[in-house]
Amino acid sequence: MAMLEQVPLDPAITRWIARYGEVASATAGFGDPDLARHRTAAREVSDAVAAEFTSPVPDGVAIEDLELDGPHGASRVRRYRPDHAPVLAPTQLWLHGGGFFAGSIHETLNDRICAALALRSGVQILSLDYRLAPEHPYPAAVEDAISAAMTIAADPGALGVDRRRLGIGGNSAGAAIAASAALRLRDSGEVTLIHLDAEVIPASLPPVGDSGREYATGFGLDGLDELRERYFGPAGPADAYGMALEVPDLAGLPPTLLMLAEHDPLRDAGLLLADRLAAAGVPVIVHVGDGHLHASLGLTAQFAGARAWNHRHAAELAAAYGTDVEKGQDG
Repeated sequence: MAMLEQVPLDPAITRWIARYGEVASATAGFGDPDLARHRTAAREVSDAVAAEFTSPVPDGVAIEDLELDGPHGASRVRRYRPDHAPVLAPTQLWLHGGGFFAGSIHETLNDRICAALALRSGVQILSLDYRLAPEHPYPAAVEDAISAAMTIAADPGALGVDRRRLGIGGNSAGAAIAASAALRLRDSGEVTLIHLDAEVIPASLPPVGDSGREYATGFGLDGLDELRERYFGPAGPADAYGMALEVPDLAGLPPTLLMLAEHDPLRDAGLLLADRLAAAGVPVIVHVGDGHLHASLGLTAQFAGARAWNHRHAAELAAAYGTDVEKGQDG
């Protein structure tokens, strides 16, 4: 098992880890068993650290909060629309990270990363405020994603969406939710997606392979066994779509992008997922970010590797959605 201090990390990552610890230890309620208190504190910590380590929202993107009325009830989305987008824009439904039980569309980190990604890729991003576990265990979040996709597809003009270029994606827990939603939509045929974007996806819980052992402790994702139960409940997944690597048949998924981090216990599960997707005939692109931890992709103000990660992400989205606008700007 690797120790964090034994892994050569960029100084920006080392500074970020130290600063995060300082802010978290000084924030009342962080780590509290009361999840409402913890979520509030975690948002405060995330916003404070992002203010220092993540590049600001760039000019040229309109950010707007909207509400969708869908078959599973109303849901909120935050829209990131590039100023240069056409009237009907290629659009990605996005699911934020947060371990299935935390995170928010209102976090500073998500605003800054999503806005920059939308601007550079030319893809409108609709970030969904889905229900959180354990109050709303699986498949509640997946049902929220499916409901949003169906609502968007039923009236694409209302949100300026090009119905022919609608995809789904997510970061970390959000990537797992996006993959589950894509699988269920594949089988129901209710919405056709052109792309699946999975950033540092937990394709399996607990994680597998060498990375699952090497980076099990001290690399930002301790306690993944507990996370599985928190998301699924003690009985486990309610259907066969809960974890992408556990799904027997992956054929028929849309072209998929897997963005994985080198020093992440989830890395090898992601690589196995890539192999299975390719074997099933799904076009798949895999990028492993050298020197990255699970959450270091957001350090765009201080870490060149994070800027490179996000430029690559935008370029892949531009190619997948046919926008051809990625210019490689700084930030």
